[in-house]
Parts: sequence; structure tokens; C-alpha cells
Amino acid sequence: MSVVKCTHCHLEFDEKVMIKELENPELNFCCNGCQGVYHLLKDDGLDSFYDKMGKNSIAPPVALGADSSNFDMESFKSRYIKTTNEGFSRVDLIIEGIHCAACIWLNEKVLGQTDGIVEASINFTNNKAKIVWDEDTIKLSEIIDKIRSIGYNAYPYDRSESEKQATKNNRDYFLRMSVAIFASMNLMMIGVAKYTGFFTGMEEDMLRLIHMAEFIFATPVVFYSGWIFYRGAYYGLKNKILNMDFLVSSGATLIYIYSLYVLFGGEGHSYFDSAGMIITFVLVGKYLEVIGKKGAVDTMDKIKSTIPLEATIIVDGGKKIVAIDKIEVGDIIEVKSGEKASVDGQIISGESSFDESSISGESLPVSKKSGDKVYSGTINLNQVIRYKAIKNYANSTLNSIVELLEDSLNSKPKIEDITNELSKHFSVVILSLAIATFAGWYFYEGSFENSLIIAISVIIIACPCALALATPIASLIGVSWLAREGLLFKEAKFIETFAKANTIVLDKTGTITHGKLSVVKGNYEVLNNEQLNILYSLVDSSTHPISKAIKKYLEENFENIAHIELENIEQVDAKGLKASYNGDNIFGGNSELLEEVQINIGKEYHSTIYHFAIGSKLLVTFELEDTIKEDAKETIEYLHSQDIEVIMCSGDNEQIVSKVASEVGIVNYQAKMSPIDKANYISKLKDEGKIVIMAGDGVNDALALSRASIAISMGNGADISIAVSDVVILNDSLKGLEKSVYISKRTFDFIKQNLAISLVYNVLTVPIAMAGYVIPLVAALSMSLSSLLVVGNSVRINNKKYKGD
Repeated sequence: MSVVKCTHCHLEFDEKVMIKELENPELNFCCNGCQGVYHLLKDDGLDSFYDKMGKNSIAPPVALGADSSNFDMESFKSRYIKTTNEGFSRVDLIIEGIHCAACIWLNEKVLGQTDGIVEASINFTNNKAKIVWDEDTIKLSEIIDKIRSIGYNAYPYDRSESEKQATKNNRDYFLRMSVAIFASMNLMMIGVAKYTGFFTGMEEDMLRLIHMAEFIFATPVVFYSGWIFYRGAYYGLKNKILNMDFLVSSGATLIYIYSLYVLFGGEGHSYFDSAGMIITFVLVGKYLEVIGKKGAVDTMDKIKSTIPLEATIIVDGGKKIVAIDKIEVGDIIEVKSGEKASVDGQIISGESSFDESSISGESLPVSKKSGDKVYSGTINLNQVIRYKAIKNYANSTLNSIVELLEDSLNSKPKIEDITNELSKHFSVVILSLAIATFAGWYFYEGSFENSLIIAISVIIIACPCALALATPIASLIGVSWLAREGLLFKEAKFIETFAKANTIVLDKTGTITHGKLSVVKGNYEVLNNEQLNILYSLVDSSTHPISKAIKKYLEENFENIAHIELENIEQVDAKGLKASYNGDNIFGGNSELLEEVQINIGKEYHSTIYHFAIGSKLLVTFELEDTIKEDAKETIEYLHSQDIEVIMCSGDNEQIVSKVASEVGIVNYQAKMSPIDKANYISKLKDEGKIVIMAGDGVNDALALSRASIAISMGNGADISIAVSDVVILNDSLKGLEKSVYISKRTFDFIKQNLAISLVYNVLTVPIAMAGYVIPLVAALSMSLSSLLVVGNSVRINNKKYKGD
């Protein structure tokens, strides 16, 4: 029977069952699916996939008859599909059947060339694909069919299912480690007898029996417990990478094979115990690494645990308990004392206090009344309240925090990219040194056994793992510490940028000041009811602190004020608002706005003011005051102590900005800046070679924030400024900026310490092993300890509490 490989999937079949083509007789296909995919790739110019795949094989294509219509169902869309800021659809999928880099290349290429798909990126570590597409051009079911047509399958990424899979993997890992420890303990006891016999004398038959016993216990350790290293080495080699798994598995295998040679009559000493111990020590070391990581990951688990599983909604006067992912915007939700808010909403009845520590990190309760917002995961401490949902579960504050944390841990600092490149070349260097060591010792002594053992010690003692762990472990702990302080870094790489920053630009209103202006003077008595309603409706259309302050002032002083529909509402950058009503132009803002439309304001003001005019007539002027945040001066002093230049930019007039700057100790400040001015100023600073952090909270800060090296949004800011920011300070305290700098610098210092530890370890231990002073057993223990040293050093990051706590 003649066996041939399928031209597409490379699986072998009897030649008789293969599909042949008359025009291309050299092609062989096991099924119509493989034939179709081959020509699809050929026609699209993607046939270089087969060069990348090499001699590997893949599964044949999934049958296109499999129903994919469920991916277009409304229930699926509401649960798994999100809408991006640009209006496209996004879904996270797990791609089944990916085995190597070529598989990822093929999927990304095919999807990337499909009309309607905006972005397709796949994470090789977990096969999680991020797909962004235009619903008007292509359906998700068609994308799934496209993936299936090239030999893979896809299903939606579900966080809870991924956690279950992780738990299953951890149990398997623990079982392998338990087998290794049990067998190694027996190997140690047998070793005591063997080495005692070397000194007191032992018959050949007894020694052979001991070798056999060692073989029995070492075999499951090497091939069952050590399977994870062989698997890691296999996939590393498939991707042309010599990793730590390759060093461990090759070292253990060489010792095992040599010991088999001795067992079956060869001259020399067996080292079954060393083979088993190598696997056991490294396995235990990696397990302790997992324990070290778990402490950091627990922060995310604690945040997730604050999300309730169900909620009580009011339907037709009755109560109904539903799962939180079934809650829709507009539903009325009841929260009793001691219960958690399930989604974000606005209170419509009742008053109570809420524990918002899970969101902001602040321990003091926050009083809430009708009209106030409540956030998902916060705890009702007193009375029963009812509120209207303004967001569904997927877009709620707490779920967004969890997603930001998960995304941040997937990103890498620049320094980690460098260390990963070093790790790739490290193993090649060590393997070369081991071969040279073997050749040198064999030439010097002529002993194959001793030369092999010394070379194996060199392979095992070297630790690219410690080098690879240096950055991610510290970053994970740093991001988790920041999260506990109410500081959300959207990507872990921002820790490095924060640590290196030398310039911080601060917006004034809402960042240095509370942004809660209060009206101290205003001759509102001249306004009639209609004019009051127009003014109220105008300020209600803006999130600017001045508009909010006037809105609050009107609500406190007038009971029957009403909202009316204004037309052509327009925000004028750094000046105010324009609108129209019943044919009249409406203006609300500062003096520059009124001067621009040639309305006489009568006198010059040196405080924060708000003019209100209808047509060409100025009706009323409000004077407002803001207060500086209590911790602003102390924070700015700390930033100066860290050699960071602090600059304040504001759209307010020179007198107000100068006064605030002098009170908080800022020397460099810019006044009367439009959003474009701020953005250009940030660009200018970056062109000068400065690493610029900017903190702001308003819509007018969004453009400047997008230009900064790192953009920080205060927690009470407008949604657009939070969307473009890299870091969110949830508790709205400027102290969060100080903490961010402190924790980032401390984390980055520990990353550099970890790199130094791993490099010094290898520089010292590899030459000692090459000199023949280390046996494989000690090398394995030393290798594990080096990784644990890096993990242990990283855990120290948050041992030193922040001085301001």
C-alpha cells in the first residue's frame, strides 16, 4: 500500500483514496475541504503558508455545513459583541487548532484580507483572537465560516470558562508535581543505599537491583511529570526557539539515556536519581512561581468577586430576580441594605450611603439621594433604594475595570521586549557552551561519562527563565498594587513610561482644583421664568464644571424650573456655549465669547465668570469660585522632589491661573489656552525630547491627552477624556498622581534589580559549572532557586507601604 501526504494538511493517507487533479497530477488531497483551502490560499497569494508550516501537519478543514447562524443571534450579540468608539463591532474568540506561528500567520492574513474586517490579531499564548469588523459589510457568521474554511474553528471567549480551564490545568500541574515529589523521595532513599554501598562495598547484583529500582521511579518523573517541559520544548523548536523547557528536558533526557546504558551493562555510574531530581526541582520551582503570581492575580479576583450574580428588577409593580447580564438600560432595580449595585444607574427613590471602596479605594461611605449615580459593585449600607439602569452589565464601571486590568496584563513594557529577545538567544549560547565544555573535558580527560555530566550541568544551571520572569512578575505585582489604590493602568507598559517621565502637564479645573465651582454672586432676579428655563437648559447640556455649578445653583434657588429643547447647541472651545431658541441666539460663557459676538459686558472681571445673553442683550453675569484640592500642593512638591517639571495649562484668564499656580507652587503655567493650543503645547514639549504625562478631566482636554506620552483622566471626568486616557485615577484625588509615580518608579527599580539578579547569577554559575564544580543535581536546585529569587524579590515591591498611606 502506497502512503502519500495531503498537499494541504500534510496528513498521510492511502494513495488510492486521494483526490487527484488532471492538470496538476503532483497534487494530492485527502478531502474536498483541503483541495478548496489549497486553491483559496493559492488564488489569494497566501501559498507561502506552506513554507512557514514546514513539515508540520494540521487538521483538515471543519465542514462548512456546521451551522454558524447562532453567531448572528441577538442573544449572542448582547453577551459577546461590543461596539468600538468608531462604530465597528468587536468580539473576542478562541481559535481551535492553532499549533504554531504559521497557523497564526495564516488566520491573520486570511481574515485581514477579508472585506469588512478592520482588525484581526491573535495571541499565541492563549489563542485568543480580537476581531473588529463592519456589520454593514460582513456578518460574524461569515467570519466564522471563513475561519472554518481554512481548517480551524472558533468559539466566543468567556472569562468564566477560561478560569475553569485554568483551574483544570493547575490541578493537572499539581498532580504531576505530586507524582514527581513522591518518586523523588523514594529515589533519595534508594540513593542513600547506593552511595553508602560505594564506600562500604556492594555486590554487582545488588547494585543492578538498585539501578532497576531507580529506573522504575525515575521513568514516570521524567516522562509524566516532565511532560510539560517536553511539550514546551517541542513547540519552541517548531517555532525555532530554544527555550528553558528545551534545556531542562534535554538535560534530563541525556542523563536518563546514559543511565539506561549503564543499567543494561554499560560501564560507569547511573544517574536516574539526578534525572528525576532535575525535573522535580524545576517543577516545584515553577509551582512556587505560580504561587508568587497568584498573590498579584488575587487583586483582580477580589475585584471580580464584588460583582453580584443577580439583581432584583421591578416589572409591572412586582419584583423579579434576573441574572445581571439580562439587565437592560432603563430597567428599575431595587437594592436592599447590604446588597451590591449590579450595574451603573441613577437613583429615582430613597436615600442611603454606599461603600465605594471597590471602585475608588476610599473607605468612607458616600451619601446618595435621588438623582445621584450609583456604580456597579458598590454596597448599599442603609436604606432600600431604587434606581434606573443607565448602563448594561457589559459597559458597567466594575466590568470595565476588570477588562482594563486584563488588557493591561497582556501588554508588555519595552524592557520586557528586550529581555525576551535576550532569552531567545540565551539558550543557543548556553547549548553552544555545553557542547564546547563536553569537547574540552573529553579532550582533557578522555572520560566520556565525566564530560557528559559536566556538559549537562552547564545546560541545567543556566536559567533563561529567571531572565524571562524579571519583567512580567514585577509588572503584574505593580499593576495589581496600583489597582488596589484606585489607579487603573490600561497597559502594564505605562509603568516604564511613568518611571522615566520628566514633565507633567496638569489641567487646572477639576485636576488641581475640585472643579466644583460655587456661585458667589449673580443678579438672577432680572430673569423671567422663560429666561431662567433657557439658562437652565443651556448649562444642563454641558459637563463643564462652570455649567454644573450654575445648574446646581439654579436648582437650589428655584423649585419650578423646567427643561426646554434648545436648538443648534454648540460648544465653543475654552469660551462657552452657543444655542438658539425660537429664532433667538443664546450665549453662555466667558467675556471672550461675548466680545466675539460684539455684546458689551460693561466692565472687566478678574474672577471666574459666566455671562448669559439672549440676542444682543447681556441679561446676567455670575461670579464663581473654585477651591484647590487639599493634597495638590503636597503632590506638586513631591513631583518636584523627583526632578519632574510640573506645568499647568488652563483656558482661564491670566489672573485666575496665576493665583492658583502661586498657591500650589507651580512656576511654569499657561493661561487662555484652547484645546488646540494645549495639544500643540504637548507636541512641542515632546519634540524637545521630554517624556510628557498629562492629567485632565474635561471634553476640552481630550485632544491634548491624546498627544501626551501618557494621558491621565480623573475619575469624575467626561467619558471622552477617560476613553483616550492611558491611566484612570478612580478616586479623583491628585494624590493618585503621586502614588502612580511612586509605585511606577519602585516597580521599575525592581524590574532592573531582577534583570541584574538573573544576569549576575548566570555570569557566576555557568563558568563554575563549566569548570566541573557542579553536579546536575545541584545545578537543577540552583536553577530553581534563581527563578524563586526573582519571584521573591518581586513580591517585595509592595512590602514597603506608600508613605502617604
